[in-house]
Amino acid sequence: MDNQALTLNNTIEKTNSNVLEMLSERGKNIFFPKLGILAQSAQAKGKKINATIGEAVEDDGSSMHLPEFDALLNMPTATIFPYAPSFGKPELRTLWKDSIYRKNPSLKDTVISNPIATNGLTHGISMAGYLFANEGDTVLLSNHYWENYNLIFENNYGAKVSTFELFDNGGFNVADFSKQLNKIEREKIITLLNFPNNPSGYTPLTSEIKAIVAEIKKVADKGKKVVVLIDDAYFGLVYEEGVFTESIFVELANLSENVLAVKMDGATKEDYVWGFRVGFISYAIKGGTAELYEALENKTAGAVRGNISNISQLSQSLLYKVYSAPTYDESKKKKFEILKNRYQVLRTEISRSQYADYFCALPFNSGYFMCIELKKGLQAEEIRKHLLTEYSTGVIVLGNVIRLAFSAVPQSQLPLLVENLYKACVDLDTKSKA
Repeated sequence: MDNQALTLNNTIEKTNSNVLEMLSERGKNIFFPKLGILAQSAQAKGKKINATIGEAVEDDGSSMHLPEFDALLNMPTATIFPYAPSFGKPELRTLWKDSIYRKNPSLKDTVISNPIATNGLTHGISMAGYLFANEGDTVLLSNHYWENYNLIFENNYGAKVSTFELFDNGGFNVADFSKQLNKIEREKIITLLNFPNNPSGYTPLTSEIKAIVAEIKKVADKGKKVVVLIDDAYFGLVYEEGVFTESIFVELANLSENVLAVKMDGATKEDYVWGFRVGFISYAIKGGTAELYEALENKTAGAVRGNISNISQLSQSLLYKVYSAPTYDESKKKKFEILKNRYQVLRTEISRSQYADYFCALPFNSGYFMCIELKKGLQAEEIRKHLLTEYSTGVIVLGNVIRLAFSAVPQSQLPLLVENLYKACVDLDTKSKA
């Protein structure tokens, strides 16, 4: 093991030895290199002659670039072309951390880490898997989950995905979450919570969040080391009263010295910039210190550097500029209202009595999506194909559940979407009886 990794591990062990036990073997071995090329390049910065960096520069010292870009980008070249730090642009990290407190006022003065920039949420989750998931570890998810989790945890890191039933009597199934949590025999437990949930579009009620957190605390109080990965990709998109509007991160950040909250969020869905690929990882644990968080930040940045080097300089610069604009909040609110209106229209349409014989909605109250379950023995994949060929309508099938992305459908077409779904069900039901 490199001495730089050992130094970070010693820091973590000194400040909270539980966190060291939570790290995977990769996580224990990783570090951000403060020696070698990076250190030597930093020492040469500002010198009259600098032959260290792996970038091409013009004779005047500015970033070399093709002139065709000048007409496309009205920004200083230093905010576009050079490599960004593996930690992320410092000013954007500071702004994003401030926004976490602003969007989650219950955090108050709880000390959390500085965010580390990732290449979107997928990369952030992958880096969390790198840092915390050993081969053979169990990662507990709800039974309605984004299929990329399998690729990340099982295919990439050899962990095993296990599930709990997400719903019971129209709400979050706290009992099964607790049951499956307590089934994990290893001393380290990894669970991933995704609210608003993809694919179901469900965020727990405030009372349900309290119950979820209480179950996590129970296993932590028994001495288990719990890593809670929080996928906040759709954060803020809540459309109903009584639903928890902050991240569950706020309830876990100061819960126990045995519970590490790992928040993964970003601009992708929150700010409608899917192609920018900018996300963040932030940490919190009861009694967490700046020294502990700095060690985790260095390990995370080391994982990023060893994986993709760094995140897009241009994307980060554009986001920083937009976040600093006085019109940002108002513009974001307008987009939220569009999605909320679509949600309300779809909720009305999907609940019409004439459709009840063929399908029903799973609980949904937030996010981009909702799911339906079919009746009369209808098969979701057959319905999906029939919708494509006969009704020019595309939906997603997950198991025997159909996911509808109301985020991608104009409000005026949502009634037709549901009507087409109904017609497809009638067609195939009639055919099966012929």
